[in-house]
Amino acid sequence: MASVLQQPEAGTDEYHVSEDQRRLNEMVRTDRERQKQVLNLKRQRVLSQTKSQPGRHAALEAALSQIDAQIAKLG
Repeated sequence: MASVLQQPEAGTDEYHVSEDQRRLNEMVRTDRERQKQVLNLKRQRVLSQTKSQPGRHAALEAALSQIDAQIAKLG
């Protein structure tokens, strides 16, 4: 009777990810998180300027829209 918990056969790479690939994936993930943090800080700064500088409202709204688009693109 076959075991319910079968492991992949030796030699198949279906479940194997190399250490280099894991490191690369982690670097990409942490870079994306850093980018999100930077963009969120910019967003907060623009929001605070919108409240304190009503004369520049249109330009700040455009900057906010651009930052939001970049955040959405990062996922």
